[in-house]
Formats: sequence, structure tokens, C-alpha cells
Amino acid sequence: MSRPRIVIVGAGFAGYRTAQTLSRLARGRAEIVLLNPTDYFLYLPLLPQVAAGILEPRRVTVSLSGTLPHVKLVLGESDRIDLDARQVHYTGPEGESGTLSYDRLVLAAGSVNKLLPIPGVAEHAHGFRGLPEALYLRDHVTRQVELAATTDDPKRCASRCTFVVVGAGYTGTEVAAHGQLFTDSQVSRHPMRTGMRPRWILLDIADRVLPELDERLSRTADTVLRERGVDVRMGTSVKEATHDGVLLTDGEFVDTQTLVWCVGVRPDPLAESLGLPMERGRLLVDPHLQVPGRPEVFACGDAAAVPDLEKPGSYTPMTAQHAWRQGKVCGHNIAASFGDGERRAYRHKDMGFVVDLGGVKAAANPLGVNLSGIAAGAVTRGYHLAAMPGNRVRVAADWLLDAVLPRQAVQLGLVRSWSVPLDTASPELARVPGMPERTRPSAPGGPDAGAEPGKGGPGSEPARNQPGGEPAKNQPGGEHAKNQPGGEPARNQPGGEPAKNQPGGEPAKNQPGGEPAKNQPAVTPPPDQPPPGPDVAPGPVRRTDRPTEGDS
Repeated sequence: MSRPRIVIVGAGFAGYRTAQTLSRLARGRAEIVLLNPTDYFLYLPLLPQVAAGILEPRRVTVSLSGTLPHVKLVLGESDRIDLDARQVHYTGPEGESGTLSYDRLVLAAGSVNKLLPIPGVAEHAHGFRGLPEALYLRDHVTRQVELAATTDDPKRCASRCTFVVVGAGYTGTEVAAHGQLFTDSQVSRHPMRTGMRPRWILLDIADRVLPELDERLSRTADTVLRERGVDVRMGTSVKEATHDGVLLTDGEFVDTQTLVWCVGVRPDPLAESLGLPMERGRLLVDPHLQVPGRPEVFACGDAAAVPDLEKPGSYTPMTAQHAWRQGKVCGHNIAASFGDGERRAYRHKDMGFVVDLGGVKAAANPLGVNLSGIAAGAVTRGYHLAAMPGNRVRVAADWLLDAVLPRQAVQLGLVRSWSVPLDTASPELARVPGMPERTRPSAPGGPDAGAEPGKGGPGSEPARNQPGGEPAKNQPGGEHAKNQPGGEPARNQPGGEPAKNQPGGEPAKNQPGGEPAKNQPAVTPPPDQPPPGPDVAPGPVRRTDRPTEGDS
């Protein structure tokens, strides 16, 4: 008798924890298949520290095959799910197609950058949802400071040293806090940069920093940011983004080469394509994380609207804490569906929040006890070490080295602006030359996902031979994707080959002038982009999702 197959789509907090729980409970009695575009689980809360040069990129990634030995990993992204046939159709990293049949399906596809109808943002900003965006941001910030030190134009210098972060939630606050320390350290140790003062601006339409948290935590974070020199502007946002800067809602125009978009996330459009009942882009499930009318389908994490039993009538927010806990419950309920144990309803208890503000500063309220300063910093880092499913010793070692040694502020050039557009269904993958952006289907009757790529925008350093410049760093909505994915290959790589350690990296066969990859469609450059030359890769086709937005 064949074993039942459980297919889990996505290896974020919810998908990883579901696979981990099922692996322990199934004990070989079921085949567990994990479909994910990368071979690692990304610990997102520490991503701002990667952008600030504190942690090396591999420290925040946990090997899926190394930590889930009884789970079959399939590299790819789901394009379509046939609920009636119980099949998941996917595209592999080299363009090949595949199909997975299932007895139980777990949709844990996660979320992507939230887009707002603000002119120029999609073209001139970058998101902060994946490792490629974090690596890009670190390179971009370093480059701007280095270029500012060599210019004789005070206005141009000020523009390069101004970094705008939109969104004062968890991500935006931590990015601005760590970013100010990172750029200050670069300036303080370089004689040519004497007198330069990097300027970080944090914007949000809310009336305070971290509006979703307790007011005391909000005040602590606000105080630390202002003392550090961050220009915190509440009740203000971006009205329009241009190549030279951003126009704010209060009428001021800020000259900048960096726009980081951290306004929140929206559910992955894959959930909406199923044609099932939705709640603001999230798949409606019952308290047991099952889809009504489809008992073989479970959903958890950012892709699912899970009833909040502690607050009747509402749904749990899209946070890593909820996704992690839901994954465990989901694993138990799938096992129960095969007769192993009893089903559980998802309930949560608020254990507090932690926000890392860089250095020894943090804001935290574990078990309702409000902390700040060194005590909060110790609790915050201790929490992250306990929550990570791997790499704890390496992370602690990097923290120790950062405390006693100066940071290595160098740009590696492994991720270019066009490879990390804001508007993408795959923020965890850097786009590669010659391979167009794969689009996921929108909901039945929804608009097509194709759109022409945007031009370069604030926050970018123009790359040679590329129309436009580099987008903002790793921040959600950061820099505009000037040449957008499909642009030029990494020039510093031997043989013009894209960085092999980048998620989604491709061999040189996709490079302009090289042999096209098998089964990969050709890409037609948009009207405003010159034809491919020796240094310019084929232009991308940027996708546009439905404007459905999830909770921030």
C-alpha cells in the first residue's frame, strides 16, 4: 500500500514549521514533499542586520535538506493548483515544468511586497522581503557613501547621503536604526569623508513609530531613533517618486538616491488564484486551518486568514510569530486527519514583542514587562537565538565580532538593481539575465500580470550601459528597479556569470551572447529599452498583481 503524500507549498515560517512537525509525527508513514524556490529557510527578523553588515548572509539561512532529513525538497515555484485533480503545477529553477499530486495540501506561500498606487514607487523603490534585496541594499548604501566622498558638488553629495525609508513598522524601524549606525561608521573612519553626515528619514502616515505595538515601546523606539540622528516624520508619506528624489505629502521634495519601501506585505497572489473565499487577499480557513469545503487543503501563515479566537470577529495578523505557531498546529491537524491524534484549534497567547534597534539598544516587553536599553537588547538577541532553528553559534559569533571589530563596508556587486524589482512574485529570488519573470495567475477574471518595466528611480546608482539607476537597498519598496530583472549580468563575476550563491542564480548559458537556456522563452525588450548589446541583457517583463492588500 502506497504512503499518502503531503505537499507543502512554501518554506517560510509556517511551511517550515509544518514540515518539521509532520516529519516528527509521521515517522515515515507518509511522504512529505516541500516545494520551495530556494533550498533554505530564511529567518527574516535578522535581515536588517545583513543589510547593515553585522551578519553574513548565510547566517540567516537554514538548510532545508540539512534540518529536515525526512522531507523531500523540490526546488520550484507553484504556478497553478488544480484542486479537483489534487495536483500542484510548478516551474523549476531552470525553467522546467513539473507536477506533484497530493493527498493533503498545505498552502504556506507567504507574502510579497505591498504595492500602493503612488506614482513612481514601483519604478524607483525596492522591497525588503528576501536575501537578494538585503544584499543589494548593503552594496547600494556603501556605494552611495563612497561616491558622495569623491564628488565636489555639495548638493549631489547630500543627495547620495540621504536615505528615505517608508513605513515605521518592524522592518522600517529596524532598517532605519541599523542603517544610521552603518553609514555613520563608514563616514567616521575615512579622512575624505570628514564633515559628511548621512541622513536617514523615516516616514509613515501613522501618528507614531511602531503603531501596532504598545505606546511605551513606541516611545522607546522613537527616542532611540531621534537621539541617533534619524529624521522621524510621522503623518507624512511619499506622494510621488522620481529619478532625483521623492515628493512628500507635506509638499517637500527630498533629493535622494535611495528609497526603501517598508509599508507592509500582501499575501502571495497564488492564494487568490484558487478561486476560493478570500479575506483581503488571504484564503479563508476555519480555526483548524482547513479550507471550508476542501478538507484535504490546509493553509497557514500570511496566505491564510485565520480566525482570532482571542478577538472574535477578527483574523490573526500577518506576523512571523503567528506563522510559526500556526505551522505547528497545522502539522498536528494533518496528522489527525489520518487518524493520529486529535485536531486542535489555533489559539495564541501574546508573549510580548522585541524590536532590535542596533548596537545595544532595543525595545521589548517580554511577558508584558517593558524594557529598554541594554536589558532590552540582551532579551531581543536571546529571543532570536532561541527562535532560530539553526546557525545559533554562527550568529552569536558574528555579534561578538561586530562588537569588537570594525565592520567590513565593501560592495561585492553580486546583486544588481534590475535583479530585485519591487513588483515581483518572488522576492526570495534574484532575477537572472535571459530568464523572464515568472508570473503567477491572478484570481479568476482578474487582470493579467504583465506590465512594462519601470525606469530607474531614487535610490539608484546608474549601472553602466543600463538605462536608469539602481534601486533602493533591501527595503521593501526601497529603490526603484531601473532596469528591472532581466538586465545586465554581474560584471565582476569571472566569465560574466551571475553570482552562484545568489538564490536563483543561473549558469552563463542565459547570458546575452551565450547559449540560451533550454526550455526558456526569449525575452523581448520593452520599447523604452535599447536592444541587447555586449553589456546589456534582454529587458524584463514586470508583473503587476491585483491591488489586494493584506495586513501590515
